Amino acid sequence: MTDNVAPIRRRIKSFVLRTGRMTDGQRRAYEINWTELGLQRSDGMQNFEATFGRVAPVVLEIGFGMGDSLAEMAGSALENDFIGVEVHTPGVGRLMYLVQDAGLTNVRTYEDDAVEVLAHCIPNDSLSRIQIYFPDPWHKLRHHKRRLIQGPFVQVLRSKLKIGGVLHLATDWQHYAEHMMTVMSDAEGYSNVAGVSQYSPRPDYRPITKFEKRGERLGHGVWDLLFTKTN
Repeated sequence: MTDNVAPIRRRIKSFVLRTGRMTDGQRRAYEINWTELGLQRSDGMQNFEATFGRVAPVVLEIGFGMGDSLAEMAGSALENDFIGVEVHTPGVGRLMYLVQDAGLTNVRTYEDDAVEVLAHCIPNDSLSRIQIYFPDPWHKLRHHKRRLIQGPFVQVLRSKLKIGGVLHLATDWQHYAEHMMTVMSDAEGYSNVAGVSQYSPRPDYRPITKFEKRGERLGHGVWDLLFTKTN
């Protein structure tokens, strides 16, 4: 379904560039570990067995931020392999620091736009789960068209999932949750794990972030959507 990617790329990106400095530890981890943990779009289509040295379920996370949640998930599910995509260099450095510190071998990362990575690097029907947690909600009405979760994009994601694979979305903005539910409920080839128009409880595998805990103390909600690929 790569034919669908080019027009999406012109309309929307998977990220918003943020400024920020790398700490010395993040920079060292980046420099030391990039050869082993870093993936390049120019390398082309992935062979996951060759990349990880084994056959295992592969989970892709788009926009992992500073990497704490992804590193925790990878450490708690050593039977899975994880690929993170993030454009924020300090976040990539932080993830590499956490992976190195924990001695994990089941994590790799792209420092790139996920739309491009999906188009050029991720084989169709290859992923067991795709997770997108707390993407920019673009809460102003005039900016809604910039939201990542749109009909054409979730079909690109579906093409990368195996049958039975899961697309897991989470947001702390109710209006974006409602938008996501509408998009996913209308999307061909998906089935809502929780039932028609229902949000899912947070799965045990998704850690609660510090940001999320702070939001809960302030009375903010969090909405998880889990949809399986049916065809």
